[in-house]
Amino acid sequence: MPSEIVTVDPSTGKTLERFPYMTPGEIDARLDAGLSAYRAWRGEPVDDRAQLLRALAKGLRAERQALAEAAVREMGKPITQALAEVEKCAWACDYFADHAGALLADRPVESNASRSAIAFRPLGVIFAIMPWNFPYWQVFRAAAPALVAGNAVVLKHADSTTRCALEIERLFTEAGAPKGLFSTLLIENHTADERISDERIAAVTLTGSERAGVAVASAAGAALKKCVLELGGSDPFIVLNDADMGLAVDFAVKARFQNNGQSCIAAKRFIVEDGLYDRFVRDFAEAASVQRIGNPMDPQTQLGPCARRDLRDSLERQIAETLAGGARLVTGGKPVERDGFFFEPTIVAGVASGMAMFDEETFGPAAAVTRARDEAHAIELANNSSFGLGANIWTRDLTRATRTAAQIDSGMVFINGMVASDPRLPFGGVKRSGYGRELSEFGIHEFVNIQTVWAGPERNGSDTSHTE
Repeated sequence: MPSEIVTVDPSTGKTLERFPYMTPGEIDARLDAGLSAYRAWRGEPVDDRAQLLRALAKGLRAERQALAEAAVREMGKPITQALAEVEKCAWACDYFADHAGALLADRPVESNASRSAIAFRPLGVIFAIMPWNFPYWQVFRAAAPALVAGNAVVLKHADSTTRCALEIERLFTEAGAPKGLFSTLLIENHTADERISDERIAAVTLTGSERAGVAVASAAGAALKKCVLELGGSDPFIVLNDADMGLAVDFAVKARFQNNGQSCIAAKRFIVEDGLYDRFVRDFAEAASVQRIGNPMDPQTQLGPCARRDLRDSLERQIAETLAGGARLVTGGKPVERDGFFFEPTIVAGVASGMAMFDEETFGPAAAVTRARDEAHAIELANNSSFGLGANIWTRDLTRATRTAAQIDSGMVFINGMVASDPRLPFGGVKRSGYGRELSEFGIHEFVNIQTVWAGPERNGSDTSHTE
């Protein structure tokens, strides 16, 4: 087994840094510090905990450029998108700092008691297992609500974004976080089960692949610990016959190719009603093919590399298998001949159920387009997936859109816009896209003990307090 983490610049294929894995003693020290920090932190007033988030937001904005460049070096997203990601983290910190008091306040409930209420108590140390594709945002959208709720957080980040993980830890320290309140573990992936079962860990949150979700859910279940899973997606992008075609195509390019096509909520299956199908394929391919591929540090670059060689290879396999199944290559379809792990923006038409690009999650700059006979067929195709994270619907008729949205099996439906995360709205999926929610009031309540507080004596009426 490797004794260290080696990070690689996906735009060149060259080694960036090497990081030794932590020793058992170092891991124990960090878990002990996390538990100690939690025990003190949970007693701090919510308004005081919110001040940490405000300081973090200030630090994120002050170091926005350097943080963005670190993400670009480690995972290859265009610099303009990396800058936006850092700002979004600051927004989330501001949002939860502003609203935590109301979201976590006791809620009185009328009962037969003199007073009864629902209280929200922190759980303990949350083990956060996070991916590489949004190396800051995935962490902050889980950590900000968990921390302001009174928990501590221990991060196991993707190996390929280790520098970003350490930068996040540094930001917490410089913002004044108590020692151990937020820390990073540099550990091998196969040791995550051991951390989940550790008595110092209270709960687990994972953003990652379906396979990782199965492993984490199994380990958390065996330890009887709460977990939240945000897993893969194969989001449908439904274009109905009355859609604004120009707007739909513009957003189709953004929804598929943002972050180099490497997003769980990227639109992946473009399901187009028959009357617009041929025009959509033509216009979509034309718009996708002119994206500027290049050095992701260049502000003019629109499409950077795949984050790793194996991800590029997997995408190439999925495209080849889909074409062998009878689909048609419209544009792209192969790696770019240059250093690094670049891949051409690719559109494949005539994709059907049973083909790799329809059934599997595609992670990279490739889109599958499928013809639907009518609205009912479009809904059937959209739901014909093991995933259920997000969905897009394009139509000028909002009544029709609302009716269609109610029939889509996904955690999020965006009408005439691309799926995106927002601190004000719950984020998560159904089916094999996971369970639980991040962000909003639902996210901040995932890692709390929702405690019933009942104070007697009973009011007039029969005593049913001992009836389960």
